[in-house]
Amino acid sequence: MLISSIVSVGTITKVSAMMDKWDSVGKDMVGHSCNDILACGATPWFFLDYLASSKLNPGKIEHIVKGMAAACRENSISLVSGETAEMPGVYQEGETDIVGCVVGIAEREKMIDGSKINEGDMLISLPSNGLHTNGYSLARKVIFEIAGLDVNDKVEGIEGSIGEALLRPHTSYVKQVLPLLEEFELHGIAHITGGGLVDNVGRLLPQGLGAKIEKSKLKVLPIFKFIQEKGSVPGGDMFHTFNMGTGMVLIVKKEDSEGILEKLKDSWVIGEIVKGKGVEII
Repeated sequence: MLISSIVSVGTITKVSAMMDKWDSVGKDMVGHSCNDILACGATPWFFLDYLASSKLNPGKIEHIVKGMAAACRENSISLVSGETAEMPGVYQEGETDIVGCVVGIAEREKMIDGSKINEGDMLISLPSNGLHTNGYSLARKVIFEIAGLDVNDKVEGIEGSIGEALLRPHTSYVKQVLPLLEEFELHGIAHITGGGLVDNVGRLLPQGLGAKIEKSKLKVLPIFKFIQEKGSVPGGDMFHTFNMGTGMVLIVKKEDSEGILEKLKDSWVIGEIVKGKGVEII
């Protein structure tokens, strides 16, 4: 089966413009896209891009594409083609839109769609390194408007400047997860993007089943704690908007969980599948 995904990098480009740093968003596009089809059990094959602006800046385009090319090499896929568009009047002056499309392949009988999820399955968290590519509208409002920070300011507990923390490239889990498919039967893979843990895990669950996630087992990154505190953001909104330190969730048979944890670097169980409906963070 051919599996494809297309997605925009979103408003993270506002931070790239503030930092005048563009290679990281190129990497973001590839990492995000590969994870999207990995969630179906697919191996990424090739990648295409679309870059648009009111007026194209060759230097900026070069850095974006270099970032994409580097991430493609890391994921062992080809950057086969792309499109650029200069459209004054459609895009505001200085704005840049970045879209990526990835195509991969999965064996039909090994595709992962959540239909095999059962009561008692375990939820394993793979860590994120930051916001990845979601929640930037809220993050920018809190950090730059409410807290009044500059991209070069530093926050206690957050490595590097706040701008650098926001631009950490979206982690790709391809090389960690694909080898597991040869040895284990994964019942579900949730890429934690827009909608956070609650929505992305929730949409996988078959009728009659829910998921309980233990809040105490989540390793929430300092940047999320900072955003919540400075913006007075309710906990429920945080878990519906951000990944909160978990970039991907694997749903696996209980008897396989120990073996999977041994093979995955820095991963841990955060909850289990139960009878019920939806995702509950307790």
